[in-house]
Amino acid sequence: MKLFLLICVGALLSTPLAVIAQNKPDTDSAQKAYQKVITQRSNKIVLGLNIADSIVFYKVQNALVGQYSHLSALHDSLNGLVKTIKTTTTAKEQIAIAILQIENTRTEKLQVLHEQFIANISSVLSASQIAQLKDGMTYSILPITLKAYEDMLPNLTAEQKAQINTYLTEAREFAMDAESSEKKHAWFGKYKGKINNYLSAAGIDMKKAGQEWEERRKAKKTT
Repeated sequence: MKLFLLICVGALLSTPLAVIAQNKPDTDSAQKAYQKVITQRSNKIVLGLNIADSIVFYKVQNALVGQYSHLSALHDSLNGLVKTIKTTTTAKEQIAIAILQIENTRTEKLQVLHEQFIANISSVLSASQIAQLKDGMTYSILPITLKAYEDMLPNLTAEQKAQINTYLTEAREFAMDAESSEKKHAWFGKYKGKINNYLSAAGIDMKKAGQEWEERRKAKKTT
């Protein structure tokens, strides 16, 4: 059984990303519905970039549709393999080892997809447009969270603001590749923990700051 698990993971490691995308186990109707959803989502995001050139517009939109499709196919394939492993053996140690290999595979293949996607759009978009597209893929959590920290802590130094932005930017890179809204938010949640630890180490009472911020927000609503 252990050998079977290793063979399954090894086979996936050697499978090209394009093949994984082609083999997404969907019905034709489900696939068409999914393509419609990601095309509409991509169109909305790219419209926000204010691209005047129609050729560039559709190149970026098609790249984004392709990225969503490849990410979905990759996550579905790996999640399916995890499910298979859990149903073919009860040996907890073997399951843990196999899943660790799968998650390492996920990280590696996501990195490849991420780099290819960024390289593709970097040829036609400015740095600010790319950042805006990334925000579109992650529900604008970065600017919303950054503003929240600045509102909660009006005395932040320029250095502290920069570090918070650095943490959130790193979170956004991972969240872009996450398979669901919940997991995108989870990446930012993880990095908000790092931010809070960083600010606490600087002597800021985050609990007190949060309570005072909430009081200020309530006061604004009543005025």
